[in-house]
Amino acid sequence: MIDEKLASIAQRFKIPIHWAREVCLLRKKPLSTNKYWQKWNQLQKKMSHKFWEINQAVEDALHSTPRSSSLVENLNSRLRNYFHLRKHLGADYLELLQFFLNHRTFIESRKPERVGKSAAELMTGAKHPHWLEMLGFEMFKQA
Repeated sequence: MIDEKLASIAQRFKIPIHWAREVCLLRKKPLSTNKYWQKWNQLQKKMSHKFWEINQAVEDALHSTPRSSSLVENLNSRLRNYFHLRKHLGADYLELLQFFLNHRTFIESRKPERVGKSAAELMTGAKHPHWLEMLGFEMFKQA
């Protein structure tokens, strides 16, 4: 994903892609080191007046690209609560868990448009019955 964004930046500014990657790698170095500023100066000489715009474009690309390890850790932390309930995780349990997580409605969210909707509803845009009813159970209703 980041490679596609860097290729797009290189194409937009008409520079070799390895220059865009060098700007990306520069951002990994601590600002307080001599190596950072030496590389900064080298890149600025190579790219001249385009450097500031390229640097900003690379920064925007990095901020808009989720880090894979963060996504995996987030998913693991959410699933861990369900895994400790069983010693063996078979395909049937994983399918049921997948169904539950896709069809359970969000009680709260940072984005108000997600509240009261499930992941499946958000993806398809179509309203569906309660997930228990979808499994064939009848919802309990007080008289």
